[in-house]
Amino acid sequence: MANIRPDYVPDTREVPRSGGASGKEFVRNPPRSGRAVLAGALAGLLASALLLFLLVPVAGVLGSDGAAGARLLVGDAELRAALALTAVTATAATLLAALTGVPLAWLLAHRAFRWRGVVEVLLDLPLVLPHPVAGIALLLVLGRSGVVGGPLVERGLRIVGTPAGTVCAMLFVSAPLFVSAARESFARVDPSLELVARTLGENAWGAFRRVTLPLARRGLLAGAVVTWARAVSEFGAVVVLAYNPKVVSVLSYERFTGFGLREALPVAAALLLASLLPLAALRALRGPR
Repeated sequence: MANIRPDYVPDTREVPRSGGASGKEFVRNPPRSGRAVLAGALAGLLASALLLFLLVPVAGVLGSDGAAGARLLVGDAELRAALALTAVTATAATLLAALTGVPLAWLLAHRAFRWRGVVEVLLDLPLVLPHPVAGIALLLVLGRSGVVGGPLVERGLRIVGTPAGTVCAMLFVSAPLFVSAARESFARVDPSLELVARTLGENAWGAFRRVTLPLARRGLLAGAVVTWARAVSEFGAVVVLAYNPKVVSVLSYERFTGFGLREALPVAAALLLASLLPLAALRALRGPR
C-alpha cells in the first residue's frame, strides 16, 4: 500500500485474477477534479436556493399568524363553513373522478385504439389551460344558456352558483391527475395475471376486481389523495362558476381583497395547516423508501 497516492481512496472489491481464481485486491477510485468539486458545490447551491424559495414563504405565513390561523379553525364560523364545503365538494369531485377515471385509465394502460392520442391530449388540456379560462368554458356549457345548463334550468336544476358548480369546477381541473396516476398503476400490473384468473373461471369483471384492483390499489389511493388536494386548492375555475357559496380558496381571496393582508394571513395560515393532512396521507401511502 505504500505506492498508493494519498489523494486516492482505496476500495476493496472482488475481482477476477488470472487462471480463473478470484480474490480481493485494492481498486483505486479516481480523485475528484477541481471542476467536479465546483460542479457539486454549484448544484448544492442551486438546490438550496430552490428549497429556500419554497420554504421561506410558507414559514413566513405560519410564523407570523400560525397561532391565529389555528384559533380561526375553531372560532371563525365562516371559515369552518367554507372548510366543510370545501371538504365535501372536493370529496365528491374525487369520487366522480375515480368512478369515471378508473375505466378510462385501464383502457389507456392496456388497450390500443384509434383515437387514443386524441383522448390523451384532452386529458392533458385541463392541466395546461389557465383555470379562469377553464371556468369560462364550463360556464358556457353549464350556464343558463349553455348546452347542458339551459335544459337543466328549465327543469328547475341550477349548477352555476351552487355546490354542484363547485364540484364541476374541481372535477374539471383535478380528474386528469387521477387518470394519469391510475393509468400508471394499471400499467405496472402484468396483464397475464388477469388472463390466468380468466382461465380459472373468473369473468372479465371478476378478474379486474380480484386481481388488477388489489395490485393497483396503492397507486389508485395515492392518485385519489393528489386529486383531492388539487380540488381543495382550486380557485380560478371555482370563482367563475360558483363564487357563492364560498370554498376556502375563494374566502381567502375575499378576505385579502376586502380587508387586506392582515386579515388574510390568519386564513392563509389555517389553510396551510389544513393542507398538511393530504400531504401526510400521501406520504403514508407511499411508505418508506
